[in-house]
Amino acid sequence: MGVPMHVKSDSEVTSIEASTPPRSPRRPLYYVQSPSHSQQDLEKMSYGWSPFGSPTHHFQYHCSPIHHSRESSTSRFSASLKNPRNSGGGVGGWRRMQRKYDEVGDEEEEDEEGRGEDESKDGGPMRFYAVCFLLLFLVLFSIFSLILWAASLAYKPRIIVKKISFENFNVQAGMDATGVPTDMLTLNSTVKIFYRNPSTFFGVHVTSTPLELHYFDLKVASGHMRKFYQSRKSDSKVIAVVEGHQVPLYGGIPVLNSAKGHPESMSVPLNLTFVVRSRAYILGRLVKPKFYHSILCGVTMRGNHLGKPLNLTKSQSCVYH
Repeated sequence: MGVPMHVKSDSEVTSIEASTPPRSPRRPLYYVQSPSHSQQDLEKMSYGWSPFGSPTHHFQYHCSPIHHSRESSTSRFSASLKNPRNSGGGVGGWRRMQRKYDEVGDEEEEDEEGRGEDESKDGGPMRFYAVCFLLLFLVLFSIFSLILWAASLAYKPRIIVKKISFENFNVQAGMDATGVPTDMLTLNSTVKIFYRNPSTFFGVHVTSTPLELHYFDLKVASGHMRKFYQSRKSDSKVIAVVEGHQVPLYGGIPVLNSAKGHPESMSVPLNLTFVVRSRAYILGRLVKPKFYHSILCGVTMRGNHLGKPLNLTKSQSCVYH
């Protein structure tokens, strides 16, 4: 049994076309490609369209959700270049995208310059404060060092030559190193020195120049005082040996000519000279006060006092500078 076919007339086709709602033009679909998205995400995007318009058919648009991410202007610009039709249509759209890319790049450069200026503004005052603090510290430390140095000058060490003892004295004929005949002197003596450090906050290191015995300008004996350290508020007794061995006289001590054969009646005036140096170290080696004592003692060597100590404190025969 055949199925009857209903043939539409021209009037019916015209009425159907009139009743069908007008279709909107297809809108271009574009997407923003992110480096983190794979090709599978792009394949999920699809759309449906019915070529025959009817009341029961409508425009269907299916698209997977696009994840928004923070992308740089370079990524957006490269994606637009890959799809020139989606960038606004032709050359005009490409120019608009290029201007937008330039504006975004300028904004990023301005932001970076602004951050650099802020960092320089923040670092400038800190450097200024650091330099000021360093200068202030140096000034205060210098003032404190000067105060310590000035205070140390009030604690000058005290030195007293207490005794000298002539142990041996001998004159005999001989020759010097060049073979010239002359009288030769041998002398042995001991000097006792009292040293005191009155300081309450520093010790001192003590040295001295050679101790010398002179008959006017003729040196007849010499010796050294040992180096030592004297702690604060303490004292010590130092013994130095002053001697001369086979010293040529060249007739320089005429009193010895009259004393030949009678040594107990001999009397020879001598001068004992030396310099004592004292140095203190405060704050490590930053503050180093120094003290110098020049000492000159006039003594008389007597033949009948050999081996006996001669007291130099009562006679006030020593001069201290």
